Amino acid sequence: MNSNTPIRVLVAGLGNMGMSHALAYHNNPGFEIVGLVNRSKRELPPELQGYPLYPEFEPALKETRPALCSINTYSDSHADYSVMAFEAGCDVFVEKPLATTVADAERVVAAAKKHGRKLVVGYILRHHPSWMRLIEEARRLGPPYVFRMNLNQQSSGSKWDVHKALMQTTPPIVDCGVHYVDVWCQITDAKAVEVRGMGLRMTDEVGPDMYNYGHMQVLFEDGSVGWYEAGWGPMMSEMAFFVKDIISPKGSVSILVDANAKSDDIDTHTKTSVIRVHSAETGPDGSFIRPDQDLSMSGEPDHQKLCDLEQAYVLKAIREDIDLTRHMNDAVQSLRICLAADESVRTGQPVRL
Repeated sequence: MNSNTPIRVLVAGLGNMGMSHALAYHNNPGFEIVGLVNRSKRELPPELQGYPLYPEFEPALKETRPALCSINTYSDSHADYSVMAFEAGCDVFVEKPLATTVADAERVVAAAKKHGRKLVVGYILRHHPSWMRLIEEARRLGPPYVFRMNLNQQSSGSKWDVHKALMQTTPPIVDCGVHYVDVWCQITDAKAVEVRGMGLRMTDEVGPDMYNYGHMQVLFEDGSVGWYEAGWGPMMSEMAFFVKDIISPKGSVSILVDANAKSDDIDTHTKTSVIRVHSAETGPDGSFIRPDQDLSMSGEPDHQKLCDLEQAYVLKAIREDIDLTRHMNDAVQSLRICLAADESVRTGQPVRL
C-alpha cells in the first residue's frame, strides 16, 4: 500500500463510540470511509450523511472491500466480526471489551496473528496525555500498590436506555472495568493471581441474570491489591462516583475531579482536571518534607479529540507496522480479570488465575 493512499475503512456500529470514531475517520485524510453499518436507522451528523449505509456487517464487508474494519457494535458481536474481517484481509480496530469470553478474545488474537493483520483494541485512556502522566507518576512511586477506582453513572432517559442495552450482554464492571484494570496492569507489571467480585441487581429493568452494580477486588503476585466499582442507573448516587487513586509505600497519585462534574457526562469519564502527587517522605520530626504537588491538566482533549487521537494511532500502527503483541496480550489479560470478577459475582467464590 502506498503510504499516501488513504486506508479504506468500514465502520460498523453507530452508537456513541462508533459515531465518534466515524467522525475521526472522516476528518483524518489518512482514511477513506467506504461504508457505515448500523442495524437500525438513526440520524447522522451532516459530515456522515453522504456515505453508504448498510444494515448488516457481512454483506457490507463483501461489497465495500475495506482495508480496515472499525467494529463498534455490541460486545457479543466483536469476536465474530473481527475474525470475519481478518479472514477478508482487513486490519481491525475493535471497541472494548475485545469479546465476551476469554476464549473468544484469544480466538480474535489468534486470527490477527494467523493472517498477519493489525488489531487495535479501544482502550482510549492509552491515548490520553493525562492518563499517560498518571501511569508514569505511579510507576515512579514503585510497588506494591493499592488501586482504588470507580466509575458510577447516575443515568436516566436515553443514557439509561443505552446502559440497559449494554447490559443485555455485559455487566458494568466488565464494560467499564477493562479500561481501569488495563491501567493497573500498565502500572504494575505483576500478574493478577486472584479475583473476587460481588454484584447486585437493583432494578427490574435489567434481565434476571444481570446486575447493574458490581465491585471487584484483584490481588497481584507482587502484593499489589486493587478494587474497582461500577454501577449504572437512575438510583446511583452522585457522591464519590469518580475515584481514581493509586497508593504505594512512597506516597500516592490521585485524580481530582471537578466538584460540579456529572456522572453521566462522558467527558467526565476521561478528564482529569488535576493530578495530585503526594510523597510519604517525612523528616526527623515526623512531618512531611514536601507539600503535595498538583499537576494542572488544562487544555486536555475532549471525548471527540480522544477518538481522533486513537484513530491516528491506528493509522500509525498500520503505516509503521508497529508490533502490537503486548497491546493484544494486555487486552486479553484485562478482559480475563474482569470476566473472573463476573464469575465470582455469579458463583460467590474467589477465582484463582
